[in-house]
Amino acid sequence: MRVIARDGAHEIEIQRSRFLCTVARVADVPAATAVIDRVRRAGPDATHHCTALRIGDPATGAMTARSNDDGEPSGTAGVPMLEVLSRRDLTDVVAVVSRWFGGTKLGAGGLVRAYSTALSETLDRVGELRRVRHRELLLALPHDRAGRLEHDLRNSPYLLREVEHGADVTFTVAVAESRLDDFGGWLAEHTGGAVEALDAGPRDLYLP
Repeated sequence: MRVIARDGAHEIEIQRSRFLCTVARVADVPAATAVIDRVRRAGPDATHHCTALRIGDPATGAMTARSNDDGEPSGTAGVPMLEVLSRRDLTDVVAVVSRWFGGTKLGAGGLVRAYSTALSETLDRVGELRRVRHRELLLALPHDRAGRLEHDLRNSPYLLREVEHGADVTFTVAVAESRLDDFGGWLAEHTGGAVEALDAGPRDLYLP
């Protein structure tokens, strides 16, 4: 799944109407609602605050998708915004386009283009990353053997996230779920099968 690289905002003007788009990365619907409420409070004089959100569950693949036209003609604002997010396969994102009416009606087609363009240009500016589900694995081994494995891990395709020195040295390694079998083979090869990986649970990483 893809996510926005950062939160951001961008404004366009069409026939004297201002369209200010705000996008934010969110973990769930309550967080998205909080962003929408914040934007509404920041622009109480706006004619409309139209919204779209997509939030995916990496464990099940289920997607929550919602949109709101906020008083614009049905299907001319929130729906095309949601279509932009869907076409880009973005998740964990909420978008709010606030409109200040400039006195000229744009018609249904004009509104669809305006809201879609405001969001598309904003997404282009903030950039995108991939959200990849990983497992964090713990590897513990004696100090006299840890240096070599640390060197091998740092030169491997796997992400060494933490090194903890105690009675043993414990490495926390993030491995993409799709590569768990590969890592098992890699670990056996580099340790002679003497080190067991303990699963510390899932973690989502955001990668270019």
